[in-house]
Amino acid sequence: MFITVLKSKIHIPKITDANIGYEGSISIYPHILYLADINEYEQVHVYNVSNGERFITYAIKGKEGDFCVNGAAAHKVNIGDTIIICAYGSIDSRDTQWIKPKTVYMEKEIK
Repeated sequence: MFITVLKSKIHIPKITDANIGYEGSISIYPHILYLADINEYEQVHVYNVSNGERFITYAIKGKEGDFCVNGAAAHKVNIGDTIIICAYGSIDSRDTQWIKPKTVYMEKEIK
């Protein structure tokens, strides 16, 4: 049996922009995508700590410092909101000893 587990998490970045006119996604700067082991176009779940909204989209590379929600999901955030971004993967339930999610703590990255 396969189970879905946390693969990667970007903890507590702040929304820098919201662009309704874009076709969809969340723009994240490349260094943070690399540290979190999230691929461009990979599905991510976004949890808005500021207002409780949750949505699923995909990650794309943005500019340095970018955490921009694009498309319809831009209605679910405000600039300055704190979010959590998670990516999940499927593994065989017998292999749970290998689960080691990558977590990027933004308060450490900003300093």
